[in-house]
Amino acid sequence: MKHTSTLASLADDLANGRTTSRQLVEACLERIADPAGEGPRTMIAFDREAALASASAMDELRRSGAAPSAYAGIPVSIKDLFDIRGQQTRAGSKALENAPAATADATIVARLRQAGFVLIGRTNMSEFAYSGLGFNPHYDTPRNPWDRKTGRAPGGSSSGAAISVTDGMAHAAIGTDTGGSCRIPAAFTGLVGFKPTAARVPLDGCLPLATSLDSIGPIARSVACCETLDSILSGTPLARRDAPALNRLRFAVATNVAFDDIDDDVASAFDTAIARLSDAGARIDRIAVPEFSRVAEINAKGGFPAAESYAWHRELIEKAAAKYDPRVLVRIQRGAKQTAADYLDLVAQRRTLIAGATQRFAPYDAVLMPTVAILPPRLEDLVDDGEFGRLNLLSLRNCTLINMIDGCAISLPIARGDNAAPVGLMLAKEHGQDATLFAVASAVESVVSR
Repeated sequence: MKHTSTLASLADDLANGRTTSRQLVEACLERIADPAGEGPRTMIAFDREAALASASAMDELRRSGAAPSAYAGIPVSIKDLFDIRGQQTRAGSKALENAPAATADATIVARLRQAGFVLIGRTNMSEFAYSGLGFNPHYDTPRNPWDRKTGRAPGGSSSGAAISVTDGMAHAAIGTDTGGSCRIPAAFTGLVGFKPTAARVPLDGCLPLATSLDSIGPIARSVACCETLDSILSGTPLARRDAPALNRLRFAVATNVAFDDIDDDVASAFDTAIARLSDAGARIDRIAVPEFSRVAEINAKGGFPAAESYAWHRELIEKAAAKYDPRVLVRIQRGAKQTAADYLDLVAQRRTLIAGATQRFAPYDAVLMPTVAILPPRLEDLVDDGEFGRLNLLSLRNCTLINMIDGCAISLPIARGDNAAPVGLMLAKEHGQDATLFAVASAVESVVSR
């Protein structure tokens, strides 16, 4: 069953007595506990009694007119990368299985609590967030809702985050995005995923992958859902702008890099979406973005993820290397081979990329490209290390372009029909243009995702 409730519709149901937080949470817990479902692969940990107690508290506050927000009592999931007071943060790894419980909430967890959201559970992920496919050998890999019988990758690294929403274990999810980890799972599962300008949301209490690139964003069922959550995560007022008329918008389709080795189904869905936008009056320019062509070369030695993750992991690796996924370990250890000069080169080259892309994007309301160049691969195809590496790079490539230029981006579902293969359309803008991007994405969503 496809779950379609949005945060706005749930808030309305709560406000008008058509449901209660307790009922919403009980339904999510039932989905988590379903022995025939994806709960065991999706949730690394959940506290049934704490979730129910929180729901009951929100119901009581709403009855007394003291609900902290319209969304109080709605269950959301949290990626296993964030500190929750009294719980372990294991980052999808066995290497941290003996880590002490967190003594304080991550900043974004505290903000969600302040708004009254119910934290339903901690979601599975690629170990230490270091993969775009969502594969996890320690806690198993959540199955994509599309072609579930075959068994396909959910996208990563926020794999469980997406599946918690598609399967009704939560009504939205919080993930991270260093090279696509919110947008890739969203594209692979027919959801909306948002990557903010990195500095917009504080990283306190979030286990890092690459601090130069890490950002925190939502995965949900609509642009409006993501905008609401971004407002809460970033601590900024929700000033939702009216969606502009499409016939007043000008888009750029980035023609280089993003379409290399693209799957035919992805290309077809993308072309259809662009045609719909054009038919609605939007102006479409096809342009080369030279900055994108430089990213692979700049990252040839592992880039920021290798260098910065190695700095964080090196002591843990000395003690617990055998507990790492070998595919993750080898990528982290590439950072040991980078010199200080290599890292300073990275910083300088990225600064040049950001300046060039910011100027190039400025005339456009958004730059468009496929979120991911491929369809969700079969899990059986990921057994081979070579094929895993090839597909992982393809899954990450397009999204990484935006992280490297410090932009903001959102992925919208564009597949037509319940059984169609999932495909995402990515809209991106220069850094700091998050509010504008949400307004533009709302207009685009009305044409391509309906």
